[in-house]
Amino acid sequence: MVPGDLARGAEVTLPEQTQAAGEAARAPEVLTIGHSSLDYATFLERLRAAGVTALADVRSVPRSRQFPHFDGRALKERLAADGIAYVYLGRELGGRPSSPELYRDGVADYEAMAATPAFARGLDRVSEGAARYRVALMCSEGDPTECHRCLLVGRALKGRGMGVSHVMPDGRTVSNEAVEQYLLALTGKLREDLFASQDERLSDAYRLRARRVAYAPNSDEPSAGARY
Repeated sequence: MVPGDLARGAEVTLPEQTQAAGEAARAPEVLTIGHSSLDYATFLERLRAAGVTALADVRSVPRSRQFPHFDGRALKERLAADGIAYVYLGRELGGRPSSPELYRDGVADYEAMAATPAFARGLDRVSEGAARYRVALMCSEGDPTECHRCLLVGRALKGRGMGVSHVMPDGRTVSNEAVEQYLLALTGKLREDLFASQDERLSDAYRLRARRVAYAPNSDEPSAGARY
């Protein structure tokens, strides 16, 4: 039977963790993955290779016209048959906000979104689920630096002290630290700055990248609606 308490948000007593003598408890780790144009078999292979036991769908709209096997309902059924739990968290953690107050200059404002109560509830759900399951956050973009699952949700989970890693388009799993180094290089913030600390440069890098790839409902770019 596929465990469903993550999806239901139910209160469940945690099983005892077994640890080697003297080994400190480690913070739960969450993965992220983008389905991109993968077929279902390859996507499932990526999940199993990473040890994923629960998938949290953080798409605002859990549908795919080009790849119907990633429609939320169909995906949930297929994952259940393969022993992986599915939960939809796009209302709380999606990248396409419904409130006009969460846009700045016509672009979704990730920092404003991260400050909402709904977003905090979504993070709570992920944190609680990660104590029971090996959770992967799923959106559509293959590259985590082009997606809110990394630039918004993953960043916030890191801020809560959780470990974050990313399943890349080629199937490798890389650390969030490695992705952040790439993000610094991508935004021209890699070099040390006399007037800005590492944390300040990283915050600027997140902000610059988010402004470039976040959802913009009135954008003329063909791909603007794909990142959610």
